[in-house]
Amino acid sequence: MNLFRNTSWHKASLFILAILLTGVLSCKHSSNTQVRIDTSMGEIVVEIYPELAPVTAQNFLEHVEKGTYSNSLFYRVVRMDNQPHNEVKIEVIQGGLFDDDILDTKAPIIHESTELSGILHTDGVISMARMEPGTASTEFFICIGDQPSLDFGGKRNPDGQGFAAFGKVIRGMEVVRAIQAKPDEDQYLIEKVNILGMTVLPAR
Repeated sequence: MNLFRNTSWHKASLFILAILLTGVLSCKHSSNTQVRIDTSMGEIVVEIYPELAPVTAQNFLEHVEKGTYSNSLFYRVVRMDNQPHNEVKIEVIQGGLFDDDILDTKAPIIHESTELSGILHTDGVISMARMEPGTASTEFFICIGDQPSLDFGGKRNPDGQGFAAFGKVIRGMEVVRAIQAKPDEDQYLIEKVNILGMTVLPAR
């Protein structure tokens, strides 16, 4: 009888502990910084993961807080139908400053690969655009659908280093998809989408 009582108490304790741990993990997850991207087509909210991608996340947040993205643009869209010469196809929208003269004044950051961060390029993930590894600064893209070829070891980029993901859209993917569907010429939007500004949202 005592053994039954002890076992029941033990199971109940484990159950309560599991609930508490779930709550702690949920709180930890929800404490990630959120950024609202206000565009001429609607609002996109992204959650940033500084614990997983500290360099890339901090760089992005610093640019947001400095107002770097005020009056920037979504200017490039990549769909299955507009990359006929790419053997490995992807689906993303790309945004940022779109001005080489301004880009040349922005310090690049080290390449924080998905092998290091563990943030894979799944649907809604936001990541840094780059040329060579270690050249990313302000330009970014958002994935539409899962894009494993953009991860470390992926085949989209010949160097195999992939791209540096640092967060994910948690609201506004319908806006992202609407931007991707706009008419383009060689992947560049005929009518670019204004980014009116970005705002770091208050912690909840």
